[in-house]
Amino acid sequence: MLPVALAPLGPNAIAGWLVSGLGALCIAFALSRLVTADGEGLQAYIERGFGPLAGFIVAWCFLVSTWAANAALAIAAASATSRVVPLVAGSGRVALLAVGFIVFLTAVNAAGARAMGRLAVVTTLLKLLPLLAVIALAAIGGAQGRSFEPLAPEPLSIDNISLAVALTLFALTGFENALAPVGKIRDPARNIPRAMVAGTAFVAMLYLLSSTSVLLLLPLAQTASSAAPFADALVSEWGESAAILAALGMAIAAFGALNGGIMVAGEAGYALALRGDLPSPLSRTRPPNTPVVSQLVSSGIVILLVFFNSSRTTAGLFQFVILLSTVAVLVVYLVGSLEALRLRQSPLATIPIVVGIGFALFAFYGSGLEANLWGLALLVGGLVIRTLMHRFNAPAASSPEVARAALRE
Repeated sequence: MLPVALAPLGPNAIAGWLVSGLGALCIAFALSRLVTADGEGLQAYIERGFGPLAGFIVAWCFLVSTWAANAALAIAAASATSRVVPLVAGSGRVALLAVGFIVFLTAVNAAGARAMGRLAVVTTLLKLLPLLAVIALAAIGGAQGRSFEPLAPEPLSIDNISLAVALTLFALTGFENALAPVGKIRDPARNIPRAMVAGTAFVAMLYLLSSTSVLLLLPLAQTASSAAPFADALVSEWGESAAILAALGMAIAAFGALNGGIMVAGEAGYALALRGDLPSPLSRTRPPNTPVVSQLVSSGIVILLVFFNSSRTTAGLFQFVILLSTVAVLVVYLVGSLEALRLRQSPLATIPIVVGIGFALFAFYGSGLEANLWGLALLVGGLVIRTLMHRFNAPAASSPEVARAALRE
């Protein structure tokens, strides 16, 4: 659904992809400089440099970002489904279907059916096919001298580009997951940085080309109101059947990503509870070591996030949650980059780290006042909960080492 949010920005959208791609690469490089041979994870690296409070802020903001991202994935899955099943079309019905997806996948995960996580490779391939298809369609059209649709006549400006940066960055996030505590990766200090930078470069190029292709293939008005823009872009050349298959593939891909997001949110809340930063019931598990309470609470928060904003249009709701997710993960990126800078890098390595820090601040600006205020409120809420937990919990609360050991299992 990202082209829907980007369409009104015209050429600023393309500029946003370019800036986001460069900025994400710089941040990925900065975070990769933190990796050590023990592969302890980003929170541990931050704690060594800035202390436990900074470590909590990073872990909490990662959790908040995952909540918002799960809301976005559920909305994207529901919106793409509405392209296949018109009966569920409409903002209210899409929001309701999104909640249904969250409830279903949370129940599946809580029941311990973790084998669904193995579908990630399949759903990723299903997501790639429509993206590659629109790139191919645009490339063929260009080679044949086809006239493309004009972009929205929106002049280039700092405000427009910064908004485009905040929106496009959402599609590029996730490389920080490579810094999760690792126990089975050979030579993490060498292999993780390579994977982070190369993976980020590939994803940035893929989304730049595919999103721009959609904007060139579809009229502006159609893109702005589309439930599945990548699918609609295929109709003119390959027919309605191809569009339905593409929409179905995107829906399944978002559904699979949401399943993984629910698992990640559950594990993140579980780890914070083990450390004594969140209420202890969140650390309760059921065989096979599934953090069921943490998953239920996290999904409940995601559902509330969707419901409280369901009065927006589908596109407006999607834009709100991705900006909130971006704001939260930017805290992770900013603190991680500052820690990388603190480690006294070589002059050559310092340049991309400083660029990454500047990019993070620019993306904060582009995210807008509403998303930043929501992010600040949720951060303050997390700090209040942590303060209460540390005040009332026994001093013998689980240590960070215990939490990291649990995540390695």
